[in-house]
Amino acid sequence: MTAGARALPDVGTPRLIGRDHELARLTAALTDPGVVLVSGEAGIGKSRLVRELPPGPGVLVARCPPLREALTLGPVVDALRQARPGVADLALSPLAGTLRPLFPEWDLPPAPDALSDARAARHRLLRALAEVLDRLDVGVLVVEDVHWADETTLEFLLFLAARQQRRPGLVLTYRPDEVGDDSLLLRLSSRYPRITLGALDVDQTAELVSSMLGDERVSEPFARFLHRHTDGIPFALEESVRLLRDRADLIRQGGEWIRRSLDEIAVPPTIRDAVAERLVRLAPDAQAVLKACAVLSTAATDNDVTSVSGLPADRAGRAIDEAARSGLLVEDDRGRLGFRHLLAAKAVYDGIGGRERRELHRRSGRALAERDPAPVAVLAHHFREAGETAKWCEYAERAADLALASGDHHTAVSFLHGLLAEPELPPTAVARLARKTPLFAFTGYLGRVDLVRTVRGVLDSAVLDRRERAEVRSQLGRLLMHAGDYTTGAAELARAIPDLADNPVAAAQAMSVLGRPAGTAWSAQEHREWLDRAETVITSAVPAAERLSFVVDRATALLEMGDEAGWAVAATVPDDDSADPLQIARGLLNFGDAAVHWGRYGEARAKLTRGVELAERHGLERLRDMILATLIHLDWLTGDWAGLADRVAGFADLAEEPLIQLDTTMVGALLQAATAPDPDVERKLTLVLDDARARGIADMPLEPAAALARAHLAAGRVAEALEVTDEPMAVVAHKQIWLWARELAPVRVEALLAAGRDAEARRLAEEFAASRSGATVAAAALVCRALLTRASGDHARAAREWADAAAAWEALPRPYDALLAREREAACLLESDDTREAGLARLDEVLLGFEALGAGAGAERVRATQREHGAATAVWRGGRRGYGDQLSPRELEVVRLLLTGLTNPEIARVLSRSPKTVAAQLNSAMRKHRVTSRTALAVSATQAGIKPATPRAAAD
Repeated sequence: MTAGARALPDVGTPRLIGRDHELARLTAALTDPGVVLVSGEAGIGKSRLVRELPPGPGVLVARCPPLREALTLGPVVDALRQARPGVADLALSPLAGTLRPLFPEWDLPPAPDALSDARAARHRLLRALAEVLDRLDVGVLVVEDVHWADETTLEFLLFLAARQQRRPGLVLTYRPDEVGDDSLLLRLSSRYPRITLGALDVDQTAELVSSMLGDERVSEPFARFLHRHTDGIPFALEESVRLLRDRADLIRQGGEWIRRSLDEIAVPPTIRDAVAERLVRLAPDAQAVLKACAVLSTAATDNDVTSVSGLPADRAGRAIDEAARSGLLVEDDRGRLGFRHLLAAKAVYDGIGGRERRELHRRSGRALAERDPAPVAVLAHHFREAGETAKWCEYAERAADLALASGDHHTAVSFLHGLLAEPELPPTAVARLARKTPLFAFTGYLGRVDLVRTVRGVLDSAVLDRRERAEVRSQLGRLLMHAGDYTTGAAELARAIPDLADNPVAAAQAMSVLGRPAGTAWSAQEHREWLDRAETVITSAVPAAERLSFVVDRATALLEMGDEAGWAVAATVPDDDSADPLQIARGLLNFGDAAVHWGRYGEARAKLTRGVELAERHGLERLRDMILATLIHLDWLTGDWAGLADRVAGFADLAEEPLIQLDTTMVGALLQAATAPDPDVERKLTLVLDDARARGIADMPLEPAAALARAHLAAGRVAEALEVTDEPMAVVAHKQIWLWARELAPVRVEALLAAGRDAEARRLAEEFAASRSGATVAAAALVCRALLTRASGDHARAAREWADAAAAWEALPRPYDALLAREREAACLLESDDTREAGLARLDEVLLGFEALGAGAGAERVRATQREHGAATAVWRGGRRGYGDQLSPRELEVVRLLLTGLTNPEIARVLSRSPKTVAAQLNSAMRKHRVTSRTALAVSATQAGIKPATPRAAAD
């Protein structure tokens, strides 16, 4: 040591340097309380910044471990478990019973009935966990390293962030480079304030190092040297200073700390190398402790570390003290041991040899298995890394079961997928695990590809007995169908059925699935044969208590095929939800959707409204959203467009439900085309059609194909209209389900006529009309007839037929389609001088109808036609306008509420109008309908196709 130098002091923990602005922003963001994210690369100081938050009660800190095996809500569960031994004093609601699988040691209310709806089960779980945080008065929830969080934890954070009463505040730290493109974390990072930490500059580097060395000055050359070699990363700076001290490469001279020599000091190129060099300078026992902590991965007790390190208790205690003095190991506020930084833990872990690492994992598994409750996901990790296959399978399956019990199907699938891919798994386990795989874990077809491949591989390679093979094959068939490969999936199901003879419920389920006409390969008759086979098995071998789901399936399949008998079967499904609310709600959705297709709109609205009520009462969130989406489609068809665009937009972020997104996106595009044409409409319809085709569901592409074909025809692109309808119409013709052509047949006929293929158009129209599959098909068949007549040149007869079509649409009611038919009627009337005035009068009525509906595109088109024929076009420029014998929008609102049975005062309250105003509007409506009483007005309005207000509107 040179003259003037003295012994080095202990290197201390640095102060927070260069983060005053960030800390102020973080503190301010939590005053609401709010949501704030702290991002930055590894070692930049995210955790340190969070630890500097002003102390206060109600702060809960959760940490996400870097493990592949994610346990449902693991970070939050572990934090709560450490914070509270029990919750008996919290007066939790019965909802908290949902948490029993996660907290078996807590005295919680009884577990509620399981939900097969995965989204509903997860939502119930999140609500229950949020209630615990509320009861504990958690003011700030800190979750570190969120980039490693399981998907359900991310859903929980989104759930908390979206609550109107935002409590607790959220502080989330993460590394942007570790976030996948499909991570839910991106939704949080794009919506809430983010604090991004950068590297320190040279002056800040000097200040940080000085704070570690007793606040004595650090030379400027030394600071530059360290900054250059560490890029100003705080953790890298700390490790470099500690290593230099361990080497005695630091000296104090002239009142400041300096390097020994520029040429004599070698700074390791990475943090891993720096930690590795520091590790070898420690005693062997301290090294053993650090290796044990690195393998354990999560905060551990002294006993855990002692067991895993293999050291005697007295030596382990001294070794733990030495590891703590090195600065690599720290103790948290609960007395558990862990690395000060995960980068250091990874550096130590990477330096452990393969054989020694496997032994340490084996010891970790055995030590942690003694805990109650056992951390099953962590145990699966350790035994997998130890190479103990049987133990890994045991704990991975237990983790999957726990995830299933919690409603976390995503996590369950990740464990089951890994198990099914294990080549040493016994055949009996393969069959059991395949049965456990939840079909609705994902709704998108791409999400299941790997799982399908895995199950197929098991089926091809495993030695299974007859029944096991049939059960695995049946599950594979259903997975393939959910993945969009209906043809292959149906073939696998059909192959499985003969070997399911001793399992009649499974056989009937497979037959019922094949009875649904979703694939393109079979005709309706072939699907009907499977339905009848299923009915035979159900009647003879399935207990009566288990038949309700099969009745719903049979009625649904018949209605999808356009078979009137389906309504009689549907009528046998009770409306009372006390027995099986899931099946009753599912039936209401399916039958309501069928009623929409058949044109039974009043019945559809009643069933769907009841379905929403049941789904909300029983927490069936996914079913509720599907019903709401179906109501959106119904409101589009029936002209209930007020607020419809906003409701469509409400489903835009529902990424986990792509089928709902597809349908609502199509409705949004159709609404846009009708109200204010936008060039983007065709692009949206094309995307919907392409996605619908890719999903392999036979009838899904038909409606978007029809919508896109109408757009092509409007632009004069006849060839494109024919091309886009070719394949969908071939599917209808092959399956002989003409109900599916309710939107497609008219536009296909029009395209064929425009292309000069009149005979083909006539054959299609005749076959379509002969199918007699409900009021929608009947009205569409009248449109086809009018198109053919107009093409023949008989405009007078075509005008009458367009009027017939308009009346059929009005009776449903479908006011927009009725107005389109009236517009075509007017066009035919304008073809003759004798009927020109009648045509112009009809155009006036159509214009008023389009304007009242909000169909701006149609109104503008009618005005152009009026100008073309030299008629005066009245342009509304504000103020009170006349509606002739048509109801004004405000009168229509009153009449629709009258049809729900409300009194004048009740209508006034709903519409925020005075009873006197309501009475005047009803008198005006009676005068226009030429009646003298409320009852007669109700009858006349119903006959005119006016429908009652929705229950939602009536209750607002």
